[in-house]
Parts: sequence; C-alpha cells; structure tokens
Amino acid sequence: MAASSSSWFRRRNNTSGVINNKDNNNIKKISSTFSYLLLKNITYGYTPHKPIIENINLLIPRGRFVGLVGPSGSGKSTLVKIIAGLLKPWCGSVEYSYASANNTGNNIEIRRASNKSEDQKERYNDSVSFLHPYQSIPKNRNGNGNGNGSNSVIVGYVPQIEAVDWNFPVTVREVVGMGAWDKSGVTPFLTKDIVSEIDQALDSLGIHSREFGKRQIRELSGGEQQRVFLARALIRRPNILLLDEPTSGVDHNTQEKILNILMSLSLAGITIIMTTHDLSGIATRLQWVVCMNKRIIAEGYPREVLTDRNLLKTYGLGGNGDNNNADG
Repeated sequence: MAASSSSWFRRRNNTSGVINNKDNNNIKKISSTFSYLLLKNITYGYTPHKPIIENINLLIPRGRFVGLVGPSGSGKSTLVKIIAGLLKPWCGSVEYSYASANNTGNNIEIRRASNKSEDQKERYNDSVSFLHPYQSIPKNRNGNGNGNGSNSVIVGYVPQIEAVDWNFPVTVREVVGMGAWDKSGVTPFLTKDIVSEIDQALDSLGIHSREFGKRQIRELSGGEQQRVFLARALIRRPNILLLDEPTSGVDHNTQEKILNILMSLSLAGITIIMTTHDLSGIATRLQWVVCMNKRIIAEGYPREVLTDRNLLKTYGLGGNGDNNNADG
C-alpha cells in the first residue's frame, strides 16, 4: 500500500494522468524549484504577552521527513498550524525558497509575502513576512488554481482526528473532495476528473472508494479516518505535508501502515513535518527529529538528538522550557 501511494503521487505528476497539461507543467515547476522551508524567529501565543512558542528557527530542505517531539503544551501543534497558514505569528517569518530558473541551483531566491495586521505593526517593531500557503495559488478567470502556480508552494494539512466533529454529516468521498475546493470552478460540484482523482487517492491508501466512498466518515475506524484525511491532503499535490499526531489512537498495525505510507511519500519528494509523542516507536525511525518545548531544544538525527540530556531539557526537567500551555 505504501508503494502504491507513492507511485500514485508520482503518476499524478506525469503528463499521462487525469490532470491537464497546463496543470502538469505547473506541478513540474513546483517540484523542481522548491528548495526548502525556512522558519525565522517565529513567536506566537494565544494570550497577550504569553508566547507558547518563542524564537523558533528551522531550515527544512525538500524531501526531509521531520518529527516534532515534546510534551503536551510545548507548542508542536501551534507551530504546525503556523506553517499551514492557519495562524499568523506575532513576529518572525515563514519563507519558501526556490532555486531560480535562470541559474544552476547555487543561487537561492527567497520569495515571501507580507501579511501583518495593523495591531501587530503597533506591538512589534520586527518585520513580519508571512506567506499563507493556500493564498499563494492564484486563480484564473475560470476559478481554477492554475494561475502562476510555478512560483507557489502547496501545503497539505492533516489535523488531529480528536479535533474533528464526527457528527457532521459528510461522506468519505466528500471529505477528500474538500482538498480540491479550488478546482471546481464557479460551481460547488466536482468534475468527473476530480472524482476520479479522489477515488484513485483513496484506493492507493487502501480505502477502496467503491466500498467506502459513500459511507459517513464517522463509520470508519480511527486508522481509516486518518488515511481519508491524508487523501484529502494529497489531492492538493502538496510540496509540504503537515500532520498533527497522525498515529495517535490507532493500533500498532495501523501505525505501521501510516508510517510506511509517509516514508514512501518522503522518498517521492514531499517534505513531511509531523508531531508525535511516540519516541521509541516513531521518532527514532525518522530522518530528522526536532525536540521542542516553547523553544527548540535540539535537532538532528534521532540517534544524536534523543539523548537523556536533551530529553530531560525537552520534557521540563532541565529548566529550559515552559509546559503551562494547553497545546500539543
């Protein structure tokens, strides 16, 4: 199933797929020019003068599989939401770097857009440069997201399943279709091509559309629900995939399936950032680990970072961190 999900993603980036040729040209440009994600001095909180994360600096290159670890309240989920564009930082910037099409890849051009409110301008002297990922996909006159997509980064986001309202009446196919909201044009209905993409995405993740497509999302198991929301994120053809506790509340076999799928997507070139509380089962197997508790405590290869000293600092026993906030 992991191999099928990555091969499906690769096929969708080829001109032979159901996406039209103009879309494919944009996809190729995005994949070839996006270089890395840069977080600079990110600070944010939910109440004034009480930041939950502070001075976060990270550089994440294309294709890296990153795990954010830390105690509940350390700011992991908040950081993921900031990268996804769901929250605007008090100060700092989220920057997407591109290799210029006119060079050999040695020169890197930073493209960014300012999106700071007036009250933030009054409270902070720092320059905030924040790019909302979904706003970076201009639409053409037909309402399709095929504008200047070559200079855009597309972000897929998978929330914690605990945060989902399972009583909301929506089918599996409709949930995945939410990821294609900008492809339906002026009507609220999905085209046959988009429906076909949805079915292929579900099938590649082991959620067979013919069997599950018309079921209510609440009727599925926890692992199946996670894969449905993963399909919703992948239908956007993301450069960056963000996941908040994707293996929480599922059994060991389902956890292994999800992790194998994510690893295969990373090999396909998607940058993956996920939060996790599972140090031994998940974090030790990732490419890169970031220990955080309000600030970055350490980052690097798991065998070098997940030391007793760093874990003591991360989980509040070393004096460097603040675990008084209700954020994962």
